[in-house]
Amino acid sequence: MTGSNHPQVRPADKRTVADAAARLARGEPVALPTETVYGLAARADSPEAVAAIYRAKGRPDFNPLIVHVPDLAAAERLASFDERARRLAEAFWPGPLTLVLPLREGAPVAPAVTAGLPTLALRCPAHPIMREVLLACGLPLAAPSANRSGAVSPTTAAHVVAGLGDRIGLVIDGGQTRAGIESTIVALRSGGWSLLRPGPVTVEAIAALIGAPLDPSGEARIEAPGQLASHYAPGKPVRLGATTAAADEFLIGFGPVAGEVSLSPSGDLAEAAAQLYACLHRAAAAPQPRVAVAPVPSEGIGAAINDRLRRAAA
Repeated sequence: MTGSNHPQVRPADKRTVADAAARLARGEPVALPTETVYGLAARADSPEAVAAIYRAKGRPDFNPLIVHVPDLAAAERLASFDERARRLAEAFWPGPLTLVLPLREGAPVAPAVTAGLPTLALRCPAHPIMREVLLACGLPLAAPSANRSGAVSPTTAAHVVAGLGDRIGLVIDGGQTRAGIESTIVALRSGGWSLLRPGPVTVEAIAALIGAPLDPSGEARIEAPGQLASHYAPGKPVRLGATTAAADEFLIGFGPVAGEVSLSPSGDLAEAAAQLYACLHRAAAAPQPRVAVAPVPSEGIGAAINDRLRRAAA
């Protein structure tokens, strides 16, 4: 079954956006496209609505959720922004950068969203459908990836349906997502900043605005999504750095290494990021019991691709 002919999958028109906003206001989760991956959204101020996300995903309750807002003003009502945070927001929002900032006292955010931490992960997404829904419902939305916890993230509506089935009542089909991997996450601290998850916005681009990151050694606590050691997994053993495949392996190629599928035959890292989860979904559905993945360079967005691959192989 594909997403396009499933009864809960609907095209992104005004009627669907209005229906999504009404469902969210009632506390129901809705799967929405963003520029990174599809998110499973629910109103962030309702413990019951957030619990519905956890039930659908089977998500561990110690893993915080990212809250999506339409603009900087909405974000500043929920968290404390310093000059560095505003500089990053002005440079990269709307877009695939999540900021982990001190939670404002009295902010309307359900405790499960922060997983008991004094900080909040915030993002202003760029996808026009997600932005329309945010504006239509007038609520901050907690929206982790719309998949079972720890599994491969969805980059199409069909991936959402395959992973979550009838656990959710509405999926808005916005086609394949553009970036294809989750947002970069940074935590701003009193003495600097830390990269919690690499993504489309590179460390170099952030450092150009607010200086080099802190030494990551000793940072072991879970402060944001995507930090679990095993994540994005296709449900099979994954071998990295493969230039050929064994008889029982499904090979994901890159550049000169051809495979059953390829992240990018031309070796383009942006294309590889956009195709990563689609290739892992293909590998998960293949008859071979194991997966092999060709080497991917680690410069630029390649660092984010390799981060996801290492967690998929953990």
